[in-house]
Amino acid sequence: MATPNELTAMRRAIAISAQGLGTTSPNPPVGCVILDRDGVPVGEGYHLRKGDHHAEVNALTAAGERAEGGTAVVTLEPCNHHGRTPPCRQALIDAKVSRVLMAVMDPTSRGEGGATVLGQAGIEVERGVLEQEALLVLGPWLHSLRTGRPHITWAYTAGADEDHGDQVVTELRRTHDLVIRRDGGIEEGVPGGHGEGAFRVPVRPLGGEPAKALIALAEAGARTVLMGGSSNKVARLLADVVDRLIIDVPGTQPSFSLTDPGAESVVPGGFWLTDVKPSGSHVRLTAERVTQDQ
Repeated sequence: MATPNELTAMRRAIAISAQGLGTTSPNPPVGCVILDRDGVPVGEGYHLRKGDHHAEVNALTAAGERAEGGTAVVTLEPCNHHGRTPPCRQALIDAKVSRVLMAVMDPTSRGEGGATVLGQAGIEVERGVLEQEALLVLGPWLHSLRTGRPHITWAYTAGADEDHGDQVVTELRRTHDLVIRRDGGIEEGVPGGHGEGAFRVPVRPLGGEPAKALIALAEAGARTVLMGGSSNKVARLLADVVDRLIIDVPGTQPSFSLTDPGAESVVPGGFWLTDVKPSGSHVRLTAERVTQDQ
């Protein structure tokens, strides 16, 4: 059972993991916090881009010798294979931590899995710690693995206020691999943010067939795609596979007469609201596509 200190550390790991959104793909955005023998945080780290050190190694480097006998709190099961970097489970074993807490199990884990190997090395392992909270960051990456295509967000302003729609994209692009502008242009969410050879921007146009467009986006290495503007032709092409809507609704007076019969239908069918909050002169709605298990 995770202690209060460990739960606090996991939430910290989740928070810092989000700093890798938009640059880690095709790798996952992961965070890690190291606690010493007394449960005091002594190091933390997150994964920035493919080819760079993973979260666990960055956190262990920061902790140094204080990691020995301590606890590693990580948002995703430590990797068990040697890719561009050595396996993280071995770094934890070599650091002589006594306990590892993980939120989400890694479906790409090879062989016996990092958690199993850690256990075989005599390290206490606890799985599923704050899993649902960690999925706030890791969910789109897992969705991409499951579907074989990027997780797609469409952001626009109700009423086709395109200038404000561009502002929405500016605010959100940092957390997405690719941005598709309303004119069809495609660019990195963070220009030059991905690892060398790990990512490329598709050559426009994507074409008029949704399946081929999705393949082109997936082959780029993208796990997340942001489309902006209500008149975005690519967004309308991919409307049936959009996973998340972010809609800015212009503010009104406390008493407001409806002159547009369609004004009440802000969120289209097939989606459910997950967040509502004021944003400047607008109200920002976030809606997720309804799936069979919801």
